[in-house]
Amino acid sequence: MRDVAVIGVGMTKFGELWRSPLRDLFAEAAADCLTDAGIERSQVQSAYMGCMTSGLFNGQEHLAAILTDYAGLSPISATRVESACASGGVAFRSAWLEVASGASDFVLAGGVEKMNDGADATYCLSTAADQEYEVYHGVTFPGLYAMIARAHMHKYGTTREQLAHVAVKSHRNGAQNARAQFPTEINLDTVLNAVMVASPLGLFDCSPVSDGAAAVLLAPAEVARDLGKPVVKILGCGHATDAIALHDRQDLASIPAVKAAGDQAYAMAGVKPQDIDLCEVHDCFTIAELVCLEELGFFPRGEAAAATVDGATGLEGTIPVNTSGGLKSKGHPVGATGIAQIVELVEQLTGRSAKRQVKNPRLAMAQNMGGSGGSSTVHILEVSS
Repeated sequence: MRDVAVIGVGMTKFGELWRSPLRDLFAEAAADCLTDAGIERSQVQSAYMGCMTSGLFNGQEHLAAILTDYAGLSPISATRVESACASGGVAFRSAWLEVASGASDFVLAGGVEKMNDGADATYCLSTAADQEYEVYHGVTFPGLYAMIARAHMHKYGTTREQLAHVAVKSHRNGAQNARAQFPTEINLDTVLNAVMVASPLGLFDCSPVSDGAAAVLLAPAEVARDLGKPVVKILGCGHATDAIALHDRQDLASIPAVKAAGDQAYAMAGVKPQDIDLCEVHDCFTIAELVCLEELGFFPRGEAAAATVDGATGLEGTIPVNTSGGLKSKGHPVGATGIAQIVELVEQLTGRSAKRQVKNPRLAMAQNMGGSGGSSTVHILEVSS
C-alpha cells in the first residue's frame, strides 16, 4: 500500500443556497479543489461522491455521472457513495483505498447535499433510521439523540447547561469561518431559552438543514513532495458499523461504531488519543460531540461534558474540537459533511485557518457518523514538510 496525501481542497459556503443547483455546488467545490492542487481536470482518473439521498431531496439519481459531467471530469470512473450522514467519510476512504492500492494516482473525493429544495427534510433524514422499529412509531433524529442525551444524563450526571457549552464553543469557532452557515456567536442563555425540539435538546443543540459541497484531491505522497506542497498524509483510517436501531444496543449512552472506527485508525496510524492535536467530530447534536469524544478516548466516559465547560475543547484547549464550527455552526449538508471535515483538517495542518488557527498542529482527526451511529469513519492526517 502506498502512502497517500491530500494535495488540494475546495468547499462552497454552507447554508440555504436557493439559487445553486446540486450539480453546480459540486462543480464549484471540485473546481476550487483542482485549482488548489494545481492539477488539470484531465489528470483526474477517478472520483467518489458522498450523497445521502439526492433522489428524495432533489429527485435526481444517477448522481455520479451528472456530477462528473458538470464538473468537467467525464469520462472518468465515478461512484456515488451512501452511508447516511457518513457518506462523505466513506467516499474519502474509498478514494484513499484506490490511490493506496496503486490503481489510480489522482482521485477526487467529494460530497454534496441540497436539502432545501422543497422536500420534507425530516422525512428524508428519517430514512437513515430503522424504518420498521423506529420511524414507523414516529421517532425522529432529534428524538433519537434526545434518548441518548437522557441516558447519558442518567448514567453520568450530564446537564443541559453542559450541553449548552458545546453549542457556545462551536458557534465561537464558526463565527471565524466565512463559509459557515451560522457564523455568529451565541451565549448560554440563548441556548438554554431556545424552543425545545426533543427534551433535553433545544433548537441550538441541533445542527441545521443545509446545502453545500466539498471536495479533496488525493494522490501518492511523493506527488505532493514533487509539487512542493506540505505533505498531508492519511496516516490512519477506520470504518465501522453497528445496529441502526437504538433498542438493539446495550448502552444508549455510547456509540460503539465510533470506538471501533477510532481503534482501527489509531492502530493503523500507530498513535494514541493524546497524540492528536485537533479533532473534527460529528456534532449533529450537542450530545453527539460529547459521546464521540468519549468513544475516541479523548476523555473518560462521562467526563467530556465537564472538560468542555473547563475549556479543554476550545481553540486554546488540550484538544481543540470542531475548529470549523462543526455541524452545529458551519452547517450539515449531510453528504458533504465528512469531506468538509477533511478540508478543515488540511487547512489547519497547513496553517490556512486564520483566526481559528490552532498553533503548530501535526496530527489531526476527522470522525464522521451516519444516522444515530449505525456507521462511522475515522481518519487521522499528519503533516510534514
